[in-house]
Amino acid sequence: MKNKKIVKYLSALAMMVAMMALAEFTGETEIIFPEMAALTIGLWISNKHIWQVTDVQLVSLMTLAAIVGVLIVRYSPLPLVINITIAFVVAGVILTSQRSTLYPLVSALILPVLLHTTSWVYPLSVLAMTVILVVVKKIFEAKGIRNKTDYTPSDRPIKSAIVVWAAMTCSLLSIAAIGYYSTYIYIIIPPLIVSFVEFVNTKAGFRNRPVLTVLLLSVCSLVGSVFQLVGHFYLGLPLAVVAAAILIVVFGLFEWLGKFFAPAGAISLIPLLLPEEVLPYLPLEVFVGAVLFIAVAMIFFQKCYKWSRAQIVYCLIPHYLISRFVRRNR
Repeated sequence: MKNKKIVKYLSALAMMVAMMALAEFTGETEIIFPEMAALTIGLWISNKHIWQVTDVQLVSLMTLAAIVGVLIVRYSPLPLVINITIAFVVAGVILTSQRSTLYPLVSALILPVLLHTTSWVYPLSVLAMTVILVVVKKIFEAKGIRNKTDYTPSDRPIKSAIVVWAAMTCSLLSIAAIGYYSTYIYIIIPPLIVSFVEFVNTKAGFRNRPVLTVLLLSVCSLVGSVFQLVGHFYLGLPLAVVAAAILIVVFGLFEWLGKFFAPAGAISLIPLLLPEEVLPYLPLEVFVGAVLFIAVAMIFFQKCYKWSRAQIVYCLIPHYLISRFVRRNR
């Protein structure tokens, strides 16, 4: 079991390092797609079936999302906030119509809009990397390194899904407007939006641990920002080396917690795409954005105000403190 886990971690690390090395060697930063860290966590490292998606859907939908994101940047004259909202709506339409829960697709659509990416290198990179993801996943399943998973279409009624996505769109538009007009636009960085969508739509363990989720996203952003500032900008280390160091810390954090949260992996690599002057403030913006998105999800979608006091207390105490308290009482 331990050897299998090491193989999965090393494979994910090699994938991300190769992506960074190729981007730096060619000078094409559009090759860098931080959400690949989330996808490797969900499709290679974790044995749980996190997203409902077929292999064909994974490649085709992620590539389609990347293409649409670039098209919005190239041809939409609308303000940034509106373009981000359009990208979010398109993601909702794709996922709902395909009965899929591949929520990283949201990031594939919004990232080029946020970063003003116009190069077709970006969707080509997404296409190539998702093909590699599927091929390696198949090999892992055949060799017994990862559990084989079966696709089950999302069973949420279309009308219900439309209502939820409409409500999420209004929430996103409000938070995006706050970020845009306050000039703190990175409070809507794509992995935070993916976290919001997952909090609203899934019943995964992190949904019941909002404080831990906010802390994990903030810490991973801090790790990425510090390593990029010190390693790349001050010491001049290659992006591939910095990315490897970041992911080793993030993977170690996951092992310590005993839990995976895919968007945290993606958010740790976002600093490698941003200018130096942004990085000192990025972790704070991520923290504020995470608090806003998770609070909206908890209050308006999960209706946490109807929960029992015991359930609220459980949600507010980080999981690792609870587990250590339980072990101590034993």
